[in-house]
Amino acid sequence: MCGITGALWTDPAKAIEIDRLRKMTNVLAHRGPDDSGLLHSNLQQCSPYPTIPGIALGHRRLSIIDIAGGHQPMCNEDETVWVVFNGEIYNFQALRSRLEGAGHTFRTQSDTETLVHLYEDEGADCFKHLNGMFSIAIWDSRNRRLVLGRDRLGQKPLYYYHEPGRLIFGSELKAILQVPEVPREVDPNAIDEYLTYQYVPHPNTIFKQIKKLSPGHSLVIENDTLTNQAYWTPNFREENTLSKQENQTQLKELFRDSVKLRMQSEVPLGAFLSGGVDSSLVVATMCELTDQKVQTFSIGFPQAEYDETSYARLVADHLGTEHHEFQVTPDAVDILPKLVWQYDEPMADSSAIPTWYVAQYTREAVTVALSGDGGDELFAGYDRYKAVRLGSWLDRLGPIKQLVASPLWQKLPSSNRQKSFMRRLKRFSEAAAMPAPRRYLEWISIFNETRRAELYTDEFVEQLSSDPFDFLKAAWKKSDNRDPITSASLADLTTYLPCDLNTKVDIASMAHSLECRQPFLDHQLVEFAISMPHHLKWRRGKGKRILHDTFADKLPAEIWNRKKMGFGVPLDHWFRNELREMVHDVLLDQKTLQRGYFREESIRSLVHEHTSGMFDHSARLWALLVLELWLRRWVDSEASS
Repeated sequence: MCGITGALWTDPAKAIEIDRLRKMTNVLAHRGPDDSGLLHSNLQQCSPYPTIPGIALGHRRLSIIDIAGGHQPMCNEDETVWVVFNGEIYNFQALRSRLEGAGHTFRTQSDTETLVHLYEDEGADCFKHLNGMFSIAIWDSRNRRLVLGRDRLGQKPLYYYHEPGRLIFGSELKAILQVPEVPREVDPNAIDEYLTYQYVPHPNTIFKQIKKLSPGHSLVIENDTLTNQAYWTPNFREENTLSKQENQTQLKELFRDSVKLRMQSEVPLGAFLSGGVDSSLVVATMCELTDQKVQTFSIGFPQAEYDETSYARLVADHLGTEHHEFQVTPDAVDILPKLVWQYDEPMADSSAIPTWYVAQYTREAVTVALSGDGGDELFAGYDRYKAVRLGSWLDRLGPIKQLVASPLWQKLPSSNRQKSFMRRLKRFSEAAAMPAPRRYLEWISIFNETRRAELYTDEFVEQLSSDPFDFLKAAWKKSDNRDPITSASLADLTTYLPCDLNTKVDIASMAHSLECRQPFLDHQLVEFAISMPHHLKWRRGKGKRILHDTFADKLPAEIWNRKKMGFGVPLDHWFRNELREMVHDVLLDQKTLQRGYFREESIRSLVHEHTSGMFDHSARLWALLVLELWLRRWVDSEASS
């Protein structure tokens, strides 16, 4: 696991000098503390032949496979193809055998060298042959071409900035921002998207002129022209016709193979264990594949409603793992500045805090950890899919649907707790009359459309030119011929998973130089799960039925029957206690209020209603607090320097 950065330029005035490249590379040192490497070549005038662009490639390495021979940038025999690479290619041994059979000669045991020779044979189509998580940059000097690629599910990030005469890229925004001329103009549409989803969706970033490469896409720059295209387009619209037993057999084989591939390592390896179904299945399969005790790691909190360690301990005892358990008291005041620095963009998922801690403690014992991410999206595991099913029933009932959506429901008293039954019922009724995808956005958004309209100033509204709903709508449309739960879960697979969960895990793990691997996200397993009929995943109001039916004997009954618990922190309590003063000092500060984004009376109302116990606005206040602290760190500090 590593960090990559670099640039290509055809304008000599926009050259990236070697010292600048070194700064861009070193700011990613946390992603790769073991080694670093640079490739730098200035613009070469070759008249009457085409000019060879200037090229800069930087790499920071966390050594996992071929520790001695995996130095990057890595090249082919005649140094015409160079690669920098962040991630792991799990099928590199099979690819290597094929390439050796085609006449290629290898000098190392590294998966990186496989990329060099695969590109020689396949060109920019090379990414579709890879099974792994990756962001890759390939410099092809013969064709004067820079090729970028990102893995199918967005496990590894890749940002880029393009202007006439230059392209700059990096694993993190902060690498690109080491170039002083890169503009830091905040995009109002990105703020609108962030306050809707709690992240900025690809291909946008919080900055107008900087983009993310979308998952499953490649980007080629040649003759100062960008070609951005998808190399992975799974079929979301067709279900397989296999029997239940055939689905179970294939699922079992694909999952076992995926875990086995992700256990390849020359450094200590373990697994996150929350005590939920997904991480427990990963650990159970690891235990079957090795004679050694698997090291497992879980994190606990003093508040019982946020602590899963008893379930993790139950699984660890059942499987006989070498279990490590850490009890922490999260310090939001201390960790917030670290998160704002590390994430580069505003990220309002508060589970970034426990993810940060579990990565920090796990790194003390191992360098690679497997996790259970992706199981909820692939097998319909989220509780909110119950509302999706209920909404689909109401769609068939005509007048009754309008009754459920009546404003009268909003007048009923309810608890101020965000997850109380009446609160959920009110939120459901507010959206009941909407079309299914718009209704789903209403349920999952931090600030729904009505609340954002109340929050924004007229001046800010005038700067908005897009609808955040378009992102979810495009994802939903890919499977809109299937049942609503499948459409919702597959929309989450291509929106929430890469933009929130994978970003959160990547940043938290790499901040501590820990590699995190996700067996559920093997693309062959993902494609098969996409094709599974809905009735195998969801039955009697509960998801993941196919996992239970296939793997029931691997885990204690208590794990299958337990209530789902989110991986979170007590925000509602913090904002009435430890963070109460910070909320007032930051959100009600004149510096914040004078930005022109938000109405002062709306901010004051949110703060008052929450701190007085009238209403739980914790997720909204967290989103606003993170945004303002991000602006002060990444925009204001630059403007004043």
